[in-house]
This record gives sequence, structure tokens and C-alpha cells, in this order.
Amino acid sequence: MTDVKIRLYVEHPMGAGQRLALNKDQSHYLFAVMRQPLGARIAVFNGIDGEWLAEVSKANKRNGELELVSQRRAQQSPPDLWLLFAPIKKARTDFIVEKAAEMGASRILPVQTDFTNSDRIRQDRLQAHAVEAAEQCGGTYVPEVADLAKLSHVLRDWPEDRKLMFCDETLTEEAGAMAALSAAGKGAWAVLIGPEGGFSEAERAQLRALPFSHPVSLGPRILRADTAAVAALTLWQLSLGDWR
Repeated sequence: MTDVKIRLYVEHPMGAGQRLALNKDQSHYLFAVMRQPLGARIAVFNGIDGEWLAEVSKANKRNGELELVSQRRAQQSPPDLWLLFAPIKKARTDFIVEKAAEMGASRILPVQTDFTNSDRIRQDRLQAHAVEAAEQCGGTYVPEVADLAKLSHVLRDWPEDRKLMFCDETLTEEAGAMAALSAAGKGAWAVLIGPEGGFSEAERAQLRALPFSHPVSLGPRILRADTAAVAALTLWQLSLGDWR
């Protein structure tokens, strides 16, 4: 396999010999920042058709162009796993989105809880972070980052066949989380991480009463929200995901 150092996400169908027009930002990155010459080879993916080897056919800092040479890898999509989390400070929210993309979340849903500190997000900026994470980690899939929605509304419209791993910081059981998840079985899942202030008593009662909810403990220590997201995704991947 040809060794390449640059990977780029593009929103184009893939096929041998096809030419891909780059947008202004992509052209600036490749030819002004990375200084790629005509004929340089890079890897490209679109989240559907796997990873392809592409050659620079037009090295222009405003509207460059690539030509697809051959497929390097078949499409590898992540498990059907959503991450729900309450936005926190900007840098930590960025971290959660980046790590969720790296760790195999198929969809990322920021939710507003009773104690959420932030009442708005920049969905387009977070989506860009997910793209960058996929480019850097070698993935061929970019998870969708949804716009901020109230947790109560998301739960009201919850798909019947999707199970929910509810990370409850008040649980005292430290053992058995992986066994409990494995017993619940594979299929469509979501992981829910609370805000810095935790869930309210009303939210916790609602979540515990839901038939699709599976409360789990993340251990004896209270984790920061961004740490909890990584820990929960790791726990789920080891129990039911594609790390097994």
C-alpha cells in the first residue's frame, strides 16, 4: 500500500479516475499550509466508499483538484452507538466530540439537562472537529454531530429498539457493569453522560424508569464530564463494540 501522510474528508462520490474539486479551505490547507505539489498523493474518504488514493491534478490555493487512483481500504463503519452528553466549557466540549469520533461513536448528540451550563453550541464547529478527528485517526466514517436539544425531548422521541447506557454517578456498585451490558445484548445503543453538576433527581428518576435504560457505574470516583465520556465509550466498546 502506498504510504501517504495526509488524509482528507471530501463530500464526493468515489470511483477510479474521478476528479474531485476541492473547496477553498481544503485547497488552502493542501497547497498553502502543507505545500503539496502537482502529482502528490494523499488519502481521501467520504464516509461511504472507503478510503481512496488520490493524486493532485490541480495545485491551486483557492480551487485545487484531485484525481482518484484506487481504493486503499473498504468502508469500515462504526457500531450503531450514539453519544449523548451535556455541553461544558468550549475546549472540553471539543475534546468530547473529538474522542467520540475517534472511539467509534456513529452519532453525537449534545443535550440540555437541568444542570447543563451551556444553552447553545456551534454545531458547525463541532462537526468540523469530528471531521478532523476522523482524518487524523484513520477512520473512514464521520459521525453526525446533532444540534443541541433538550434531553427530555430526545427521550420523548426515543427509538423503541435503541438501548441506553445511563452513566449514573450516584450508583455505588463498582463491579459488574461490563457483565450487565453484555447481558443486555448487542444492537442499537446510546451512552448518556451528564453535566458537570450531575443529573437532577427528577432526571435520574425518569431515566431509571425508562424500559430501555441501563444504569451503570463508572467506578468509585466522580469523573469530570469529558473523562466520563471516554471511560463510558471504552466500557461499551470492550463489552459490546468492535474492540472485542
